[in-house]
Amino acid sequence: MHLKVLLSTAIASLAILNGSTIPPSQAIQLQDGTVYFVQPPRLVEAVTTYNQVNVWGATYYFTVNLPENASEPLQKITINQHQGVDNIRFDLKNSFAFEGTRSRKGQGIELKDAADNRQTRTVSLIFDPPVSPGKTITIGLKPWQNPTISGVYLFGVTAFPAGEKTHSQFLGFGRLHFYNHSSGHFPFW
Repeated sequence: MHLKVLLSTAIASLAILNGSTIPPSQAIQLQDGTVYFVQPPRLVEAVTTYNQVNVWGATYYFTVNLPENASEPLQKITINQHQGVDNIRFDLKNSFAFEGTRSRKGQGIELKDAADNRQTRTVSLIFDPPVSPGKTITIGLKPWQNPTISGVYLFGVTAFPAGEKTHSQFLGFGRLHFYNHSSGHFPFW
């Protein structure tokens, strides 16, 4: 929590030095037009429905909380695979987002665009309309298949406020661990 306060203070100081003002409960916008979250979103959870290697039909859930005092709506999320032997590919046409958590699903959130950059192993999701502050959302990514090699796979999650020129906020890593079948006998059919 202390780091968030320091970061907010540093951004506010930078904005003031650049000639910008920060009215209470409004967005931080630098003189060059760059928009920042006043209070950044937070990565709450990252889980998978199946944690065995080679499994089809899994969903990877990433839950993000956008605090009431964020001051700006959430326009875009990127999820970047930082660690893991296999390059996990996603079926973006069947991926989705909704308000709430896995256990408390709310209203669906429309995705304006979903793109996958295989070279950088990054998925980008743009919300339409942007998500208002004060909401918790969950993104469900559908991999074509779980990785074939067991181990820890780290996914960096980054949030972008609405606007033409925005400053992204890295939210942290979602950690998914995939295992070989424990009995050593995995049925193939």
